Amino acid sequence: MFTAAMAAGLTAAGRFMFPNVLTEPPSTFTAGFPDDFAIGVVDTRFKERYQVWIVRDEVGIYALSTICTHLGCTPNWLEAESKFKCPCHGSGFYASGINFEGPAPRPLERVGVSLAEDGQVLIDKSRLFKFEAGQWSDPASFLSLT
Repeated sequence: MFTAAMAAGLTAAGRFMFPNVLTEPPSTFTAGFPDDFAIGVVDTRFKERYQVWIVRDEVGIYALSTICTHLGCTPNWLEAESKFKCPCHGSGFYASGINFEGPAPRPLERVGVSLAEDGQVLIDKSRLFKFEAGQWSDPASFLSLT
């Protein structure tokens, strides 16, 4: 029993010396060229890996965080209804990110958008913009294409 206890203790000490490392995707990434995004379409390709939706409207491109502002669940884009719908508590958001139904207290957050040196859309998840704080008018919260 003493040998087993010592082996377990050494294993635990060895495990302590090599902690788990979590790898996360980078906070900035290029998403393609502006012409790759159709007007009025929500691009869901980056939802799983980067936790953002990219939306292009008549004015430009913006990126929305996929985190519901109610309790942090991940809403789904419902193409047929043209809205984001949170499966946890039923919050609904327009394609613009504005909340209109359910318990979500505020709109979805935008993340930073700019043009990279090669002309691709550069998304910066480390920069968050809140509608209620008036930050959606910040030039870094959208990419104007007009």
